[in-house]
Amino acid sequence: MSASIPAGSTWFDTMKRSFTDVPVDAANENGIATTEFLEAAESLVSLFDILGSAAFSPVKSDLNGNIKKVRERQLAAPAESETLQVLVVNDLKNKKPIAAGGLLWLVRGLDFTAQSLRHNIDNSASELSESFRSAYGNTLKPHHSFVIKPIFSAAMSATPYRKDFYGKLGDDNEKVAAALEREVAALEERVNILKSFQALQEAK
Repeated sequence: MSASIPAGSTWFDTMKRSFTDVPVDAANENGIATTEFLEAAESLVSLFDILGSAAFSPVKSDLNGNIKKVRERQLAAPAESETLQVLVVNDLKNKKPIAAGGLLWLVRGLDFTAQSLRHNIDNSASELSESFRSAYGNTLKPHHSFVIKPIFSAAMSATPYRKDFYGKLGDDNEKVAAALEREVAALEERVNILKSFQALQEAK
């Protein structure tokens, strides 16, 4: 277990922001709070450090780069960026919208992460490499060029053994499993809201 995780705790307890704490305004078309969402995304990206391979650097770089695009728009126009949906609609009014595309790719990357972890949760005999490859084929791969696909495929093959990965998330298996389920469920909910929004004409 990582020395930075207190005994009896899990890696998820060390996150600056959990997706369970990202507000969703059900009364306002499921608006997702921009600041909290970006903080949770940054926290989750550090999970790739636990995977421990330099092969995941492109995955991390891609996610962080898209977080940066969305945050820059938020900082430039905070009054028009309180929720991600409002941010995108206003960004698309610009001649060269950047944040809308950044969020599109960020959601794809988070969807990949969510599907990888969900596959591994639901298939207790699966190694991480199998779960990540399956999720990659369902999410990012169809949108990647022939140049990018081998780079990401290399990362899928560089995952640690399942038992080693879970061991790094905490020393109490039941607590780790419960925390992972909570985080993935919250991530899935918010990713699905954003995917539905991005399919609308107003978000294109």
